Amino acid sequence: MDITVDALIVGAGPAGSVTATLLADAGLQVLVVDRAAFPRDKPCAEYLSPAAVLILERLGVLGTLKDAGANPLSGTTVVGAYGSRLTGLFAKTGSPPLHRPTGLAVTRRILDAALVDAARSRGVTVMERTRVVELIRHRGAVTGAVIATAGGKTATVAAPVTVGADGLHSVVARWFGGVRRAPLRRWAFVGHFAGVTGLADRAELHAGTEGYAGLNPIGPGITNVSLVVPRQVARRARGDVADFFHSTLDRFDGIRNRVHPSGSLGPIRTVGPFGVRARRPVVDGGLLVGDAAEFFDPFTGEGIHSALRGAELASWTILEATRGPKPFSATSLSSYLRARRRAFWGKWVVERMIGYGMLMPRLFDRAVERIGRKDPMAHTLIGVTGHVVPPGAVLNPVFLTRMVL
Repeated sequence: MDITVDALIVGAGPAGSVTATLLADAGLQVLVVDRAAFPRDKPCAEYLSPAAVLILERLGVLGTLKDAGANPLSGTTVVGAYGSRLTGLFAKTGSPPLHRPTGLAVTRRILDAALVDAARSRGVTVMERTRVVELIRHRGAVTGAVIATAGGKTATVAAPVTVGADGLHSVVARWFGGVRRAPLRRWAFVGHFAGVTGLADRAELHAGTEGYAGLNPIGPGITNVSLVVPRQVARRARGDVADFFHSTLDRFDGIRNRVHPSGSLGPIRTVGPFGVRARRPVVDGGLLVGDAAEFFDPFTGEGIHSALRGAELASWTILEATRGPKPFSATSLSSYLRARRRAFWGKWVVERMIGYGMLMPRLFDRAVERIGRKDPMAHTLIGVTGHVVPPGAVLNPVFLTRMVL
Protein backbone atom coordinates (compact mmCIF):
# COMPACT_ATOMS: atom_id res chain seq x y z
CA MET A 1 0.00 0.00 0.00
CA ASP A 2 1.30 3.45 -0.92
CA ILE A 3 0.36 6.63 0.97
CA THR A 4 1.15 10.20 -0.09
CA VAL A 5 0.86 13.07 2.39
CA ASP A 6 2.18 16.60 2.83
CA ALA A 7 3.97 15.71 6.08
CA LEU A 8 4.88 12.49 7.89
CA ILE A 9 5.39 12.80 11.64
CA VAL A 10 7.00 10.02 13.64
CA GLY A 11 5.80 10.20 17.25
CA ALA A 12 2.43 11.30 18.63
CA GLY A 13 3.63 12.83 21.90
CA PRO A 14 3.18 16.56 22.55
CA ALA A 15 5.80 17.63 19.99
CA GLY A 16 4.46 15.42 17.22
CA SER A 17 0.75 15.93 17.87
CA VAL A 18 1.04 19.71 18.09
CA THR A 19 3.19 19.94 14.96
CA ALA A 20 0.57 17.87 13.15
CA THR A 21 -2.31 19.98 14.45
CA LEU A 22 -0.73 23.25 13.35
CA LEU A 23 0.12 21.90 9.90
CA ALA A 24 -3.41 20.53 9.47
CA ASP A 25 -4.86 23.88 10.55
CA ALA A 26 -2.96 25.39 7.62
CA GLY A 27 -4.49 22.91 5.18
CA LEU A 28 -1.77 20.26 4.93
CA GLN A 29 -2.53 16.54 4.82
CA VAL A 30 -0.64 15.01 7.75
CA LEU A 31 0.04 11.44 8.87
CA VAL A 32 1.31 10.68 12.40
CA VAL A 33 2.58 7.23 13.38
CA ASP A 34 3.43 6.04 16.89
CA ARG A 35 4.41 2.68 18.35
CA ALA A 36 2.16 3.27 21.38
CA ALA A 37 -1.61 3.25 21.80
CA PHE A 38 -3.27 6.23 23.50
CA PRO A 39 -4.00 6.96 26.25
CA ARG A 40 -0.65 5.78 27.56
CA ASP A 41 1.50 6.37 30.64
CA LYS A 42 4.95 7.90 30.28
CA PRO A 43 7.62 8.74 32.88
CA CYS A 44 7.73 12.52 33.12
CA ALA A 45 7.62 15.27 35.77
CA GLU A 46 4.18 16.18 34.34
CA TYR A 47 4.76 19.87 35.01
CA LEU A 48 3.75 22.71 32.71
CA SER A 49 4.72 26.36 33.13
CA PRO A 50 2.38 29.29 32.40
CA ALA A 51 4.06 29.58 28.99
CA ALA A 52 3.15 25.98 28.18
CA VAL A 53 -0.40 26.57 29.41
CA LEU A 54 -0.75 29.49 26.98
CA ILE A 55 0.17 27.25 24.06
CA LEU A 56 -2.39 24.67 25.18
CA GLU A 57 -4.96 27.43 25.39
CA ARG A 58 -4.18 28.50 21.83
CA LEU A 59 -4.64 24.90 20.73
CA GLY A 60 -8.06 24.76 22.37
CA VAL A 61 -7.32 21.84 24.73
CA LEU A 62 -6.97 23.66 28.05
CA GLY A 63 -10.62 23.19 28.98
CA THR A 64 -10.38 19.47 28.27
CA LEU A 65 -7.37 19.14 30.58
CA LYS A 66 -9.06 21.05 33.38
CA ASP A 67 -12.19 18.94 33.08
CA ALA A 68 -9.98 15.84 33.36
CA GLY A 69 -8.56 17.05 36.69
CA ALA A 70 -5.40 19.00 35.78
CA ASN A 71 -4.09 20.86 38.81
CA PRO A 72 -3.03 24.57 38.77
CA LEU A 73 0.45 25.36 40.08
CA SER A 74 1.40 28.73 41.57
CA GLY A 75 5.15 28.17 41.34
CA THR A 76 8.00 26.02 42.64
CA THR A 77 9.83 25.48 45.92
CA VAL A 78 13.50 24.43 45.74
CA VAL A 79 15.20 22.83 48.76
CA GLY A 80 18.99 22.49 48.94
CA ALA A 81 20.88 19.45 50.16
CA TYR A 82 21.65 21.11 53.49
CA GLY A 83 18.30 22.69 54.24
CA SER A 84 18.27 25.95 52.31
CA ARG A 85 14.99 26.84 50.65
CA LEU A 86 13.48 29.23 48.13
CA THR A 87 9.96 29.60 46.78
CA GLY A 88 9.22 31.36 43.52
CA LEU A 89 5.71 32.29 42.46
CA PHE A 90 4.80 33.00 38.84
CA ALA A 91 2.42 35.79 39.82
CA LYS A 92 5.24 37.69 41.60
CA THR A 93 7.88 37.67 38.91
CA GLY A 94 7.78 41.43 38.52
CA SER A 95 7.02 41.10 34.81
CA PRO A 96 3.87 42.61 33.24
CA PRO A 97 0.71 40.95 34.57
CA LEU A 98 0.47 37.40 33.27
CA HIS A 99 -2.51 36.33 31.22
CA ARG A 100 -2.34 33.07 33.20
CA PRO A 101 -0.25 33.40 36.40
CA THR A 102 -0.30 29.66 37.11
CA GLY A 103 1.24 26.57 35.60
CA LEU A 104 -0.42 23.20 35.40
CA ALA A 105 0.22 19.66 36.62
CA VAL A 106 -1.39 16.93 34.55
CA THR A 107 -0.58 13.30 33.82
CA ARG A 108 0.90 12.45 30.47
CA ARG A 109 -1.87 9.89 30.10
CA ILE A 110 -4.38 12.76 30.02
CA LEU A 111 -2.24 15.34 28.21
CA ASP A 112 -0.99 13.17 25.38
CA ALA A 113 -4.42 11.69 24.68
CA ALA A 114 -5.98 15.18 24.59
CA LEU A 115 -3.38 16.38 22.09
CA VAL A 116 -3.83 13.30 19.89
CA ASP A 117 -7.59 13.84 19.94
CA ALA A 118 -7.08 17.50 19.02
CA ALA A 119 -4.93 16.48 16.05
CA ARG A 120 -7.54 14.00 14.85
CA SER A 121 -10.29 16.61 15.18
CA ARG A 122 -8.29 18.80 12.76
CA GLY A 123 -8.18 16.04 10.15
CA VAL A 124 -4.80 14.49 11.03
CA THR A 125 -4.52 10.74 10.41
CA VAL A 126 -2.99 9.09 13.49
CA MET A 127 -1.85 5.48 13.20
CA GLU A 128 -1.20 3.93 16.61
CA ARG A 129 0.79 0.73 17.22
CA THR A 130 2.73 1.58 14.06
CA ARG A 131 6.48 1.81 13.69
CA VAL A 132 8.86 3.14 11.08
CA VAL A 133 10.86 0.36 9.49
CA GLU A 134 13.18 2.59 7.49
CA LEU A 135 13.41 6.01 5.92
CA ILE A 136 13.21 6.37 2.17
CA ARG A 137 15.81 8.56 0.48
CA HIS A 138 16.19 9.90 -3.03
CA ARG A 139 19.44 11.59 -4.03
CA GLY A 140 20.31 11.98 -0.35
CA ALA A 141 17.03 13.59 0.68
CA VAL A 142 14.48 11.95 2.97
CA THR A 143 11.31 11.44 0.93
CA GLY A 144 9.23 9.36 3.33
CA ALA A 145 9.33 6.04 5.15
CA VAL A 146 8.27 2.44 5.21
CA ILE A 147 5.90 1.83 8.13
CA ALA A 148 4.57 -1.35 9.72
CA THR A 149 1.45 -1.88 11.82
CA ALA A 150 1.16 -4.21 14.80
CA GLY A 151 -0.63 -6.65 12.52
CA GLY A 152 2.42 -6.89 10.26
CA LYS A 153 1.06 -4.88 7.34
CA THR A 154 3.51 -2.50 5.71
CA ALA A 155 3.05 0.65 3.68
CA THR A 156 5.25 3.12 1.89
CA VAL A 157 4.63 6.74 2.83
CA ALA A 158 5.80 9.51 0.50
CA ALA A 159 6.14 13.02 1.97
CA PRO A 160 8.20 16.13 1.20
CA VAL A 161 9.05 16.41 4.90
CA THR A 162 9.46 13.82 7.65
CA VAL A 163 9.41 15.08 11.23
CA GLY A 164 11.14 13.06 13.95
CA ALA A 165 9.19 13.56 17.18
CA ASP A 166 9.92 10.14 18.65
CA GLY A 167 11.47 11.23 21.93
CA LEU A 168 14.65 10.82 23.92
CA HIS A 169 15.73 7.62 22.16
CA SER A 170 14.74 8.83 18.71
CA VAL A 171 15.22 6.32 15.92
CA VAL A 172 14.76 9.11 13.38
CA ALA A 173 17.57 11.14 14.98
CA ARG A 174 19.91 8.18 14.61
CA TRP A 175 18.92 7.79 10.95
CA PHE A 176 19.45 11.51 10.37
CA GLY A 177 23.04 11.36 11.62
CA GLY A 178 23.20 10.20 15.21
CA VAL A 179 23.33 11.98 18.56
CA ARG A 180 25.88 13.51 20.92
CA ARG A 181 25.76 12.54 24.58
CA ALA A 182 26.65 14.96 27.37
CA PRO A 183 29.04 13.81 30.12
CA LEU A 184 26.33 14.43 32.75
CA ARG A 185 24.06 11.39 32.38
CA ARG A 186 21.21 11.09 34.83
CA TRP A 187 18.35 8.61 35.04
CA ALA A 188 14.86 9.31 36.33
CA PHE A 189 12.58 7.03 38.35
CA VAL A 190 8.95 8.20 38.39
CA GLY A 191 5.83 7.01 40.18
CA HIS A 192 2.35 8.19 41.16
CA PHE A 193 1.44 8.14 44.85
CA ALA A 194 -1.54 8.86 47.07
CA GLY A 195 -1.24 10.23 50.58
CA VAL A 196 1.86 12.42 50.10
CA THR A 197 1.80 14.91 52.97
CA GLY A 198 2.70 18.59 53.25
CA LEU A 199 1.97 19.62 49.68
CA ALA A 200 0.86 23.11 48.67
CA ASP A 201 -0.28 24.38 45.27
CA ARG A 202 3.22 24.28 43.82
CA ALA A 203 5.85 21.79 42.76
CA GLU A 204 8.79 20.92 45.02
CA LEU A 205 12.36 20.14 43.97
CA HIS A 206 14.76 18.71 46.56
CA ALA A 207 18.48 18.65 45.76
CA GLY A 208 20.67 16.03 47.40
CA THR A 209 24.28 14.94 47.37
CA GLU A 210 23.64 12.27 44.71
CA GLY A 211 20.81 13.72 42.65
CA TYR A 212 17.46 15.35 43.24
CA ALA A 213 13.79 14.52 43.72
CA GLY A 214 10.55 16.24 42.79
CA LEU A 215 7.01 16.29 44.12
CA ASN A 216 4.27 17.53 41.82
CA PRO A 217 0.55 17.47 42.82
CA ILE A 218 -1.04 16.24 39.59
CA GLY A 219 -4.62 15.81 40.80
CA PRO A 220 -6.87 15.34 43.82
CA GLY A 221 -4.80 13.33 46.28
CA ILE A 222 -2.30 12.18 43.63
CA THR A 223 1.35 13.22 43.46
CA ASN A 224 3.98 12.67 40.81
CA VAL A 225 7.15 11.64 42.66
CA SER A 226 10.35 11.76 40.61
CA LEU A 227 13.86 10.72 41.57
CA VAL A 228 16.76 11.73 39.31
CA VAL A 229 20.24 10.34 39.96
CA PRO A 230 23.56 9.90 38.14
CA ARG A 231 24.10 6.74 36.15
CA GLN A 232 26.40 5.18 38.75
CA VAL A 233 23.74 5.59 41.44
CA ALA A 234 20.97 4.33 39.15
CA ARG A 235 22.84 1.02 38.82
CA ARG A 236 21.84 0.22 42.41
CA ALA A 237 18.25 -0.22 41.22
CA ARG A 238 19.03 -3.42 39.33
CA GLY A 239 17.95 -5.66 42.19
CA ASP A 240 14.68 -4.03 43.29
CA VAL A 241 13.57 -0.76 41.68
CA ALA A 242 10.87 0.04 44.26
CA ASP A 243 13.20 -0.60 47.21
CA PHE A 244 15.91 1.54 45.61
CA PHE A 245 13.37 4.29 44.90
CA HIS A 246 12.09 4.56 48.48
CA SER A 247 15.41 4.06 50.24
CA THR A 248 16.96 6.82 48.11
CA LEU A 249 14.02 9.18 48.68
CA ASP A 250 14.49 8.73 52.44
CA ARG A 251 17.92 10.36 52.13
CA PHE A 252 16.22 13.68 51.33
CA ASP A 253 15.38 15.39 54.62
CA GLY A 254 12.52 17.33 53.03
CA ILE A 255 10.86 14.16 51.67
CA ARG A 256 11.56 11.55 54.34
CA ASN A 257 8.34 9.94 55.67
CA ARG A 258 6.15 11.83 53.19
CA VAL A 259 6.03 9.22 50.41
CA HIS A 260 4.94 5.76 51.59
CA PRO A 261 5.21 2.55 49.53
CA SER A 262 1.63 1.71 50.47
CA GLY A 263 0.47 4.80 48.57
CA SER A 264 1.86 3.60 45.24
CA LEU A 265 -0.66 3.79 42.40
CA GLY A 266 1.39 1.84 39.87
CA PRO A 267 4.88 0.77 38.88
CA ILE A 268 7.99 2.91 39.18
CA ARG A 269 8.95 3.81 35.61
CA THR A 270 12.45 4.70 34.47
CA VAL A 271 13.79 6.92 31.71
CA GLY A 272 17.29 8.01 30.72
CA PRO A 273 20.07 8.68 30.30
CA PHE A 274 19.55 12.41 29.82
CA GLY A 275 21.97 14.66 28.00
CA VAL A 276 21.31 14.05 24.29
CA ARG A 277 21.61 16.35 21.30
CA ALA A 278 21.01 15.36 17.68
CA ARG A 279 24.00 15.84 15.40
CA ARG A 280 21.74 16.82 12.49
CA PRO A 281 18.38 18.20 13.65
CA VAL A 282 17.70 19.35 10.08
CA VAL A 283 18.41 17.37 6.90
CA ASP A 284 17.15 17.46 3.34
CA GLY A 285 13.53 16.41 3.69
CA GLY A 286 13.37 16.26 7.47
CA LEU A 287 13.73 17.85 10.88
CA LEU A 288 13.59 16.87 14.55
CA VAL A 289 11.38 18.35 17.24
CA GLY A 290 11.03 17.94 21.01
CA ASP A 291 13.25 15.50 22.89
CA ALA A 292 14.33 13.96 19.57
CA ALA A 293 16.22 17.18 18.83
CA GLU A 294 17.67 17.75 22.30
CA PHE A 295 17.11 16.82 25.92
CA PHE A 296 19.37 17.87 28.78
CA ASP A 297 17.95 17.50 32.28
CA PRO A 298 14.43 17.86 33.69
CA PHE A 299 15.33 19.80 36.88
CA THR A 300 13.51 22.86 35.59
CA GLY A 301 10.55 20.66 34.64
CA GLU A 302 10.05 22.26 31.27
CA GLY A 303 10.50 19.51 28.73
CA ILE A 304 6.83 19.77 27.78
CA HIS A 305 7.07 23.48 27.04
CA SER A 306 10.11 22.86 24.87
CA ALA A 307 8.12 20.25 22.95
CA LEU A 308 5.11 22.52 22.48
CA ARG A 309 7.13 25.60 21.55
CA GLY A 310 9.41 23.57 19.30
CA ALA A 311 6.32 22.23 17.52
CA GLU A 312 5.19 25.79 16.81
CA LEU A 313 8.60 26.69 15.39
CA ALA A 314 8.78 23.50 13.31
CA SER A 315 5.32 24.00 11.82
CA TRP A 316 6.02 27.60 10.89
CA THR A 317 9.27 26.55 9.18
CA ILE A 318 7.56 23.74 7.25
CA LEU A 319 4.75 26.01 6.09
CA GLU A 320 7.30 28.54 4.84
CA ALA A 321 9.17 25.77 3.01
CA THR A 322 6.01 24.71 1.16
CA ARG A 323 6.54 27.72 -1.10
CA GLY A 324 9.66 26.09 -2.53
CA PRO A 325 10.55 22.84 -4.30
CA LYS A 326 9.95 19.38 -2.86
CA PRO A 327 11.34 17.54 -0.98
CA PHE A 328 12.26 20.44 1.25
CA SER A 329 16.00 21.11 1.37
CA ALA A 330 17.95 21.49 4.59
CA THR A 331 18.57 25.08 3.53
CA SER A 332 14.85 25.80 3.32
CA LEU A 333 14.41 24.29 6.82
CA SER A 334 17.45 25.93 8.40
CA SER A 335 15.43 28.85 9.77
CA TYR A 336 14.08 26.32 12.28
CA LEU A 337 17.54 26.03 13.85
CA ARG A 338 17.86 29.79 14.17
CA ALA A 339 14.38 30.04 15.66
CA ARG A 340 15.20 27.32 18.22
CA ARG A 341 18.35 29.14 19.28
CA ARG A 342 16.47 32.39 19.75
CA ALA A 343 13.70 30.67 21.71
CA PHE A 344 15.77 28.34 23.89
CA TRP A 345 19.41 29.44 24.10
CA GLY A 346 19.11 31.40 27.35
CA LYS A 347 17.04 28.66 28.95
CA TRP A 348 19.61 26.06 27.87
CA VAL A 349 22.30 28.03 29.69
CA VAL A 350 20.22 28.28 32.87
CA GLU A 351 19.42 24.55 32.74
CA ARG A 352 23.08 23.67 32.49
CA MET A 353 24.04 26.14 35.19
CA ILE A 354 21.60 24.44 37.56
CA GLY A 355 22.36 20.90 36.37
CA TYR A 356 26.09 21.17 36.82
CA GLY A 357 25.74 23.35 39.92
CA MET A 358 24.10 20.44 41.72
CA LEU A 359 27.35 18.52 41.36
CA MET A 360 28.65 20.88 44.07
CA PRO A 361 25.99 20.48 46.79
CA ARG A 362 27.50 22.99 49.23
CA LEU A 363 27.75 25.72 46.61
CA PHE A 364 24.28 24.90 45.29
CA ASP A 365 22.84 25.03 48.80
CA ARG A 366 24.51 28.38 49.39
CA ALA A 367 23.03 29.78 46.17
CA VAL A 368 19.55 28.56 47.13
CA GLU A 369 19.93 30.14 50.57
CA ARG A 370 21.04 33.50 49.12
CA ILE A 371 18.25 33.57 46.56
CA GLY A 372 15.68 32.43 49.12
CA ARG A 373 16.47 35.35 51.42
CA LYS A 374 15.60 37.80 48.67
CA ASP A 375 12.09 37.09 47.43
CA PRO A 376 12.35 39.02 44.16
CA MET A 377 15.32 36.84 43.16
CA ALA A 378 13.44 33.63 43.94
CA HIS A 379 10.44 34.71 41.88
CA THR A 380 12.76 35.78 39.05
CA LEU A 381 14.61 32.45 38.95
CA ILE A 382 11.42 30.39 38.91
CA GLY A 383 9.99 32.79 36.34
CA VAL A 384 12.97 32.13 34.08
CA THR A 385 12.68 28.35 34.44
CA GLY A 386 9.00 28.68 33.55
CA HIS A 387 9.57 30.96 30.52
CA VAL A 388 7.72 33.78 32.26
CA VAL A 389 10.82 35.98 32.62
CA PRO A 390 13.59 36.40 29.98
CA PRO A 391 16.79 34.43 30.84
CA GLY A 392 18.76 37.66 30.88
CA ALA A 393 17.17 38.45 34.25
CA VAL A 394 19.34 35.65 35.69
CA LEU A 395 22.24 35.58 33.23
CA ASN A 396 23.77 38.89 34.29
CA PRO A 397 26.63 39.80 36.66
CA VAL A 398 24.39 41.38 39.32
CA PHE A 399 22.10 38.36 39.77
CA LEU A 400 24.93 35.81 39.57
CA THR A 401 27.02 37.70 42.10
CA ARG A 402 24.14 37.99 44.57
CA MET A 403 23.63 34.23 44.33
CA VAL A 404 26.90 33.55 46.14
CA LEU A 405 27.65 36.72 48.12
